[in-house]
Amino acid sequence: MPRVASSAIARLEYNAFARELLVVFTTGRTYTYFGVSPEVYDQFGRADSKGAFFNLMIRDRYQFEEHHR
Repeated sequence: MPRVASSAIARLEYNAFARELLVVFTTGRTYTYFGVSPEVYDQFGRADSKGAFFNLMIRDRYQFEEHHR
């Protein structure tokens, strides 16, 4: 799972076939977002601010599921 340089997000993982984006936050909370296009994932990975991109382009736009430990 690729680590990213972000104060809010620790790791990202993307399943292009299923169009599922796994986001692990620095708090340890982990979510899967459904129906995310490869283009959005690529933009997310290249964004200067992962937290800002998440808030603008992911949060409140996709159905999601939180993973509980």
